[in-house]
Parts: sequence; C-alpha cells; structure tokens
Amino acid sequence: MAKERLFRGGEFLITDAQPEEVFTPEDFTEEQRLIGKSAAEFALGELEPRREELQELNPELVKSLLRKAGELGLLSVDIPEMYGGTELDNVSSVLVVERIMQGIAAFDIAYGVQTGIGSLPIVFFGSPEQKKKYLPRLATGELISAFALTEPEHGSDALTAETTAVLSEDGKHYILTGQKQFITNAGFADLFLTYAQVDGTKFTGFIVERKWDGVSVDEEEKKMGIHGTSTRPVIFQDVKVPVENVLGEIGRGHVVALNTLNIGRYKLGPSTVGGDKLLIAEAVRYAKNRIQFGKPICEFGLIKHKIAEMVIKTYVNESMVYRTAGLLDLALEGIDPSKEDAGEKTAKALREYALECSINKNFGSEVLDYVADECVQIMGGYGYIQDNPVECAYRDSRINRIWEGTNEINRLLIVDMLMRAAMKGELPLLQVIKKVAGELLSYRPEIGVEEGVLEKEGKMVAMAKKIGLLAAGAAIQKYMDRLGNEQEIVALIADIIIEIFAMESAFLRALKKVQREGEEKSRIHIAATQVYINDSFPRVDMMAKQVFAAVSEGEELRTQLMALKKLARFAPVNTIALRRKVADSIIPVARYDLTRA
Repeated sequence: MAKERLFRGGEFLITDAQPEEVFTPEDFTEEQRLIGKSAAEFALGELEPRREELQELNPELVKSLLRKAGELGLLSVDIPEMYGGTELDNVSSVLVVERIMQGIAAFDIAYGVQTGIGSLPIVFFGSPEQKKKYLPRLATGELISAFALTEPEHGSDALTAETTAVLSEDGKHYILTGQKQFITNAGFADLFLTYAQVDGTKFTGFIVERKWDGVSVDEEEKKMGIHGTSTRPVIFQDVKVPVENVLGEIGRGHVVALNTLNIGRYKLGPSTVGGDKLLIAEAVRYAKNRIQFGKPICEFGLIKHKIAEMVIKTYVNESMVYRTAGLLDLALEGIDPSKEDAGEKTAKALREYALECSINKNFGSEVLDYVADECVQIMGGYGYIQDNPVECAYRDSRINRIWEGTNEINRLLIVDMLMRAAMKGELPLLQVIKKVAGELLSYRPEIGVEEGVLEKEGKMVAMAKKIGLLAAGAAIQKYMDRLGNEQEIVALIADIIIEIFAMESAFLRALKKVQREGEEKSRIHIAATQVYINDSFPRVDMMAKQVFAAVSEGEELRTQLMALKKLARFAPVNTIALRRKVADSIIPVARYDLTRA
C-alpha cells in the first residue's frame, strides 16, 4: 500500500511530490472497486433503461429512483453511521459519484444535490438534534433536499443576500422573507438549506421545511439544457423558522455557505470524469461503425486525434480528482464523527483544500465541455440531432462552468486563496519565489542529457513550477495588495497553477504505475502523460510571457524573458505517434478504462 503524504493546500506549487506520496486510481482497494461496481450496476440497471423518460421533468420518477438509491446506501456515503449513513472514505464517495453518473441529468443532478450541497451542510454544521431529525431521512430519500443560496440580484456575490430573518417577539422563531433564484430540486424538495440576513448584517444559514406556511415556489425555468431537472425560484413570505433550525451560528452563514460551495466543487470533479468516460464510449462506438470512403472513420488520423485527446484529458482529469480525494482522506483521519466538533473539523479540512477543489471544478467542467463538443463533431450531423444523447450531453455540460461559482470566480479564488495562505504564513510562497529568482542567476539548462522514462516530463513539471512562481512574483511585486483588481493577470496566474496541478497529477500517476508494473504495462499512461505535458508546457510559457508583458517593460521585461527562455528549453516529442498509440488502445474495446490498462 502506498504511503501517501499529507501536503498542505496549494503546497504542490512549491514542493515536488513523489509518486508514492499521492493517491491514484490504480490504488483502489478491492472494497472500493466493489463499491464502485455497485454504483455502476445501479446506474446501468435502474437509470439507463429510463433515459428517455428522464429527458423531460418527471419528479415522481426521480424521487422513486432516489429512494431506490437510498435503499442501496448510495445516498448516504458521506453521512455518519450513527445517523443512518454508510460513512465511506472520500475516495469511495468520489468513486460512487463518478460511476453513478450516466449523463442522465434529471437523476444525476438531483442525486448530486441530495448527497452533496443538500445534506453535507447539516453533516458538518448541524446541531446533534438537527442531525438526528434530518440526516436519517435524507439518507433514505424520504426527504429530498435543495440548496437555496442564489437570489435574483445576487449570484456570484451571494453573501450580500437581501432575504431577511427577524427574531419574533417571543424569541422562538425567525421570520424569513425573501426570494431565491435558480434552485435545483425546488419543484419537489422537502427541505431547503437557505440563507438570510439577521438584523440586516448577520448572514446566517437556516433549515426550512417546505410544508411550513409561507414557503412557495414559482414556475419552472425553461433552460438550455438539463431539461429533466427542476429549477424554480423559491419564495419565503413571513416563514416562521424555529430558532432550533438555525444552521451553524448567527452571523456565520458565510462559513456554512462557502464550505458548502467547496463541497459542490469537489463533487463536481468526479461527475465530470463519469461524463467524460460515457461520451468517449459513445464516440468510439460510433466511429467504429460509421463507414466512409470504404473504411470505419476510427481509422482516419484526425478522428484518432480526437479520440486520443478526449482520453488524455480524461486521464488527467481523473488523476487530479483522485489525488485530491486521497488528500482529503488523509486530512480527515482521526476525526470521530460522534464528537460535536467532528463537522467543524471536517469543514476545516475542506477549507484547507479549497484551492484544489476550485482547480478540479474548473478543469473538469472545461474538459467535459471539450469532450462533449468533440463527440458531437465525430458524429457529425447525427450528433446535432435532438434525439441523440450526445446532443443532449452537449447542452447539459454547459451549466458546469456556471454553478458552484463560475469558472471566472473560481480562477480569482485560486490566486486569492494562495495569497491568503502566504500572508498568514501557512505557505512559504514568497520565500520560495525569492529563492527561485536567486537561483536563476546561475542556472544553466542541461543539454544532451540522457533521460529515462518520463524523466524529461518530470523536469518540465519542475520548470513549469518555477515559471509560475516567477510570473506570480512579478505580478505581486508590481501590484502588491492591489493584485486582485487586475483580474486578467490573476486569471493567467490561475491558469498556470491549474496546468501545473494537472501536469504533475498525470506525471505522478504514470510514474507510480511504471514503478509498480514496469514500462510495458504502463505504455498508455506514459503516452497520455507525455502528450499532455508536451502540449501544456508551451501554454504555461506563453501565459507567463503575457504576465511579464503586463507588469514590466524595457530592460526589466527583457531580463524576465531571458530568464523564461532558460527555463523553457525542451525538445518536443512526437505527439502524433503518441496520440495514435493512445487511440489504438481504446478503439478495440470502445471504452475508457485506464485504471487497469
């Protein structure tokens, strides 16, 4: 069993991890594989046969399927056993999410809300009485939940909510008044986890039951995609919420809300991996059966290129997601769920890796959009026809870049969280930047050095980190605490950070496979990693150049670009041949399964 190491959030940027220090999908235990298999069997046995029925809104069917999932313990993977849950580790929880996702939005999204943002705030921040009252019924699907944060005038700036909560004269209730917008599951939810301003300034969380007087919902929204889901405004009109239903502490709703969003981002990662794999299988099956110019189109180079890119990006996405899950499992070791502070300790661990959660959300949502788009392209006109599941997947995937904080907001958060950790002394970022800048004075690129398996790629990852640190350092030096106002520069730095985490996660996974099973059995892992790093490294180089050009000029800029040139000297590999190797490994079996490849 690998000895994973507990790195701090964001530490990957300044520390080179070793393969044995990270969790990879090849590390699944037999028990975890069986849990994943159970989720996949539910998806194929219960969801796939109802795919057509679930294309349009069908609340009763969705609720019945959620209850069936509850009977199998699939709604309660993150709920403690003492409250009716199965209390699985994070890797198992992520595996369930990935395997249950079959591109059937009506169920997938309702399930995601029920098991994530609709129940975990109570797990983490609920009082013992709230947990006893609600968690067992959420675990079975007896109660369906919704997370009601967004308001008509407050989306990304959610903490400035206008919904109010006023304490009644007898001190027994808060009178809740306001409106929430774009609330998933709203049409059939029994429970709303929502937020309001107490005394005008104290942002606070509440658990609200649908059956209470004054709770109502407006008409269903007509959406671009995810047609089978319920999305409605929720209206609170003088709702009497018992003081016992305050979620967390008065004035501390931001702690509940922001940690909940971290959960949502974290859970979104494996859901995109599941979607990627489903679409790859659809694309390859079609390409094998579509005959043009006398042969299947899967034999044409440009189709192989597309299939390979879909697989490579999914491989990287999967590597990042399970690396993060492994980190969280290490961070949560030793927390006793029966203790009153268990939820707060768990939430603290999630906060520690909020940066990685945002990275996974951004990367995964953009990869799924890419895979869906290329799947449509491979199918051509057939992919554009409305009855084709791929056309539906193309529209459905678009929402992932919007909810749980837009990708733009998450890019800003990545850099903000990194800077906060540096300013608090939790991460020696500024010291490392200074050290890297000093080392450059005497640095000489190695030329003509013989390299072993993935040795060059390892050096490229290390150099990408130095490039990212230098770019961030130049921006910090220029703007100091005003850097947050320069959003274009911040986004470039965030994209460099995302690419570094992506490159290193793939590299460590592939190298771990090589060390365990040898080069021959790891050839597809190696090829996927080589292609991704060789394509991503120039992007990091170019983004750094843009940062330097934005913050410097004249002699200073020339000096920075010369330093960058030193770090970016690597000969390209034959990515065409490598992509063909990846595509040729997938086409015969018409599915993605590199955990056993």
